[in-house]
Amino acid sequence: MAKQLYFEDVEAGYEIPALEKNPTTQQLVKYAGASGDFYQIHYDKDFALAHQLPGVILHGALKNAFLGQMMTDFAGEAGWLKRLSVQYRGMDVPGVKLFARGRVVKKYVEAGEHLVDCEIWIENAKGEKTTPGSATVVLPSRTAF
Repeated sequence: MAKQLYFEDVEAGYEIPALEKNPTTQQLVKYAGASGDFYQIHYDKDFALAHQLPGVILHGALKNAFLGQMMTDFAGEAGWLKRLSVQYRGMDVPGVKLFARGRVVKKYVEAGEHLVDCEIWIENAKGEKTTPGSATVVLPSRTAF
């Protein structure tokens, strides 16, 4: 388990530790079962190719979950994810390594909460940002004790 970060530990520009993901077709089938999203582009290669796709593609919501995991890891046990928003701008395929990345853009106190706004994204092996977004986490503060 990672060391707990506190509000005082981060500033604008702080790089959130990247989360590496190696999605597989098996993971997509499992995700389809868990989410109820059985659209064939996520598990049937022939169907995906017939619809002018490069092959099976990842569920957008799965990439959203990767970003959510990165942000809850960043917040730690004493923090929490308050807001998460993403846009699906590019397709990702199984068998290609992805990275969830992010950086702090702002920190502030509002209604007694120590908030940290972040720019987040999924980056493919070519360095392209296929799933940009934003998130706000609440971090504990050392001054609150």
